[in-house]
Amino acid sequence: MANYSVLLVAALIVLSLPVLTLFVLAPLVRASRANKVKLEPYECGVPASSYAFDHRFSVRYFLIAVLFIIFDVETVFLFPWAIRFKQLGWFGAVEMAVFLAILLIGYFYAWKRKVLSWV
Repeated sequence: MANYSVLLVAALIVLSLPVLTLFVLAPLVRASRANKVKLEPYECGVPASSYAFDHRFSVRYFLIAVLFIIFDVETVFLFPWAIRFKQLGWFGAVEMAVFLAILLIGYFYAWKRKVLSWV
């Protein structure tokens, strides 16, 4: 039991350092006042006239990003299937065909709803 107490003390020390940094050092380092220089955009962007922008931005790129993630995760499922294709036999082939059919239905649905167009 004595060996675990040393491990517990070491874990508490290691876990307390980020908490200490967050609550003690962060208020000392962070910016306290907003001024004109701090409100300017970094490297590029629309200059801020106040805390809010004067016009809205289109967020259609979000739908493209979600579709990318879905089809990217789909490739993660394809690799193990390709490695075990011979062991799975017809069952694995039919299962992957159903999986790809569901993905294609989703793709054609997004295409029909004009999610993939930027205009």
